[in-house]
Amino acid sequence: MTGFDTVCVIDWSAGNDTGPRPRKDAIWAGLVRGGAEAEPVYLRNRSLAGRWLEGLIEAECAAGRRLMVGFDFPFGYPEGFCAAIVGPGSPLDLWDFYADNLADEPRANTRFQLAGALNARFPGVGPFWFNGLKVDVPHLPRTKAERDGRHGQRERRTTEARANGAFTCWQMGGAGAVGGQAMTGMAMLSRLRARFGADVRVWPFEEPGGPVVFAEIWPSLLAGAVRAEGDPIKDRAQVRLLARALSRLSPGELSAMMSVEAPVEGWILGVGQEETLKGALCPA
Repeated sequence: MTGFDTVCVIDWSAGNDTGPRPRKDAIWAGLVRGGAEAEPVYLRNRSLAGRWLEGLIEAECAAGRRLMVGFDFPFGYPEGFCAAIVGPGSPLDLWDFYADNLADEPRANTRFQLAGALNARFPGVGPFWFNGLKVDVPHLPRTKAERDGRHGQRERRTTEARANGAFTCWQMGGAGAVGGQAMTGMAMLSRLRARFGADVRVWPFEEPGGPVVFAEIWPSLLAGAVRAEGDPIKDRAQVRLLARALSRLSPGELSAMMSVEAPVEGWILGVGQEETLKGALCPA
């Protein structure tokens, strides 16, 4: 069952509160409900974004509308990392671990400290790198070159290896990096899952049935169309166009996109079927 009444796309950020004026490198939400596009929403910090998402899920469930929410950050890590941190079980256990161990406020969070603490669990220099703080963080190198490879973790997930230009989960900051987004995002989604229980399913770790489905997305799959928009705030264009494309997919096309084997690493929705996604955005 992969038909949705409402599609929402979230461009996430691990940074601090970005202020009242809409800007780039912030959190943006694109929404299409019943084929009607809403104006993208600017969300200045993760606390506000969490409350906005709670309200969206409550409203769509109350109205009996099926909702898919795509989030622009990795849902998992290369195989082996999750088990090393939380033991055998579901990758969603790592989400709960982050929710329990990451302090996250609008103007500060502890993602760099947590990355260093996780690195300390591995031989040599652990897989995470980049420190955006002025002070050094124990066990967290500032550059990729400082790692020694003894940590034993693969550099990329299978889906990232097939997504040209995708960054790895290990880089915790810098232009285009997704490591901090993944850590803060997984923690937020853990709290949303706790709030809504069985109403929320996480693809591809769970079957995409039920009222609400979370999926990992990557707006760069539509990079050409985004550039053509000429929007000075690229994030705003990305969420608008990707929500539009996903909402136009037929149930069969979306089902095909969700038919992947990624039980522990997660998968970027649409990787391997980019032409179908582009075709939905710009039908012939």
